Amino acid sequence: MKEELEALHRNQTWELVPRTPAIHVIGSKWVLKTKLKPDGSLDRLKARLVAKGYHQVDGLDYTKSYSLVIKPGTIRIVLSIALVHKWSIHQLDVKNAFLHGFVSEDIYMEQPPGTANPQYPSLVFKLKKAIYGLKQAPCAWFDRFSIFLLKYGFFCSLADPSLFIFHSNSDTLILLLYVDDILSQDPLFLWLRI
Repeated sequence: MKEELEALHRNQTWELVPRTPAIHVIGSKWVLKTKLKPDGSLDRLKARLVAKGYHQVDGLDYTKSYSLVIKPGTIRIVLSIALVHKWSIHQLDVKNAFLHGFVSEDIYMEQPPGTANPQYPSLVFKLKKAIYGLKQAPCAWFDRFSIFLLKYGFFCSLADPSLFIFHSNSDTLILLLYVDDILSQDPLFLWLRI
């Protein structure tokens, strides 16, 4: 829990603000999970702070809650082409991806149970970034990541907006974005000569 809170603070996920009757405050909770090694032994204990998104009110706490998802047909086509041409394929899971998305709505959340700031226990969090559990978290992450890709010269497919392509001279990189998982030809975004 301490590591999770430190990561959230480093990421400047929220600011503490006074609770007023005019604001709608959603709850928060800890999700605890045991991670195992491939041999079944204990790897680590993981804690994630999540928002109780089911308390959000449409039009107040969120307006857009969907995220574009790569189409299964696009995955099949890209994988088939990559296999025929013997391209390398890599999958990347972005750690804490949703924490990188910005929220455009004013969202207020209770401090986490058992770990509230002892100096300011009555204050609430005003979220600046998305956290897991928010209805708009996948959309906020997708928007931020796709803007980044477009800024660096990728273009987005008209047929499937989760398919990004980068061309440079004789090199091409194809990237499929599925929520917080990325399927690409190279995990370090090195260009593959096609």
